[in-house]
Amino acid sequence: MSSHREEKVRRLAAPDIAARKGGDPIVCLTAYTAPMAEILDDHCDLLLVGDSVGMVMHGLPNTVGVTMEMMILHGQAVMRGARRAMVVIDMPFGSYEAGPEQAYANAARIMKETGAQAVKVESGPTVPETINYLVRRGIPVMGHIGLRPQAVLTDGAFKAKGKTDDERLRILAEAEATADAGAFSVVVEGVAEGLARDITEALHVPTIGIGASAACDGQILVVDDMLGLFDWTPKFVRRYADLRGEIGRAVAAYRDDVRTRRFPAVSETYFAKKPA
Repeated sequence: MSSHREEKVRRLAAPDIAARKGGDPIVCLTAYTAPMAEILDDHCDLLLVGDSVGMVMHGLPNTVGVTMEMMILHGQAVMRGARRAMVVIDMPFGSYEAGPEQAYANAARIMKETGAQAVKVESGPTVPETINYLVRRGIPVMGHIGLRPQAVLTDGAFKAKGKTDDERLRILAEAEATADAGAFSVVVEGVAEGLARDITEALHVPTIGIGASAACDGQILVVDDMLGLFDWTPKFVRRYADLRGEIGRAVAAYRDDVRTRRFPAVSETYFAKKPA
């Protein structure tokens, strides 16, 4: 038995994130696997198990085909890897739109089966009522306004939002309704700097930007995008590494070593013991 107890790390929760409004910017990234979550945990305040997992990990064309089972599976993996960062899990398309009761049943299942600290929903005209229903029943909720990936089939493409006066006013109203309903923070995606600034100033809860300028209270990116694992990334992504190139070079070196029998070497090979 160990002579000392491992120091217990307190995991961040919704009140901790909400309290950061107007303070130090909140650092967020997506995570889908335990090893990646373990690496990110030392650096991030919040890890989002996004429904982007469908496109990033499963090769889907958009997020519409993502299922509850996929979100729970990846949520469980991230919770095994992260110890300190708050973990939020996206509610997939079709899991909350029918009404508050459906949303509660699915959100409760996600939280029970993963141990995550909150769920995220994409906001719309009917969603604030659902957010309020969930929050009053003990489920912390992160909102999501602006460009909404789950609405891609309605919009026809992933397009920036708030370009017209009417759309700008609608998004601002959605943001205020989302916060007023009880969301502890709101993701703001794909809007111009001026609108992101107005939303951030109008809300009493933190805004987390993605393609929404530095005016927000925090930032989030898809981790695979910022690490350079894809050959294309959106304009708003800054690549902090070229892991696609690094992986390609490593695999090419492995291929060459296998074909020339340089791998495995003697030091990487097991041999039978010689008789005494």
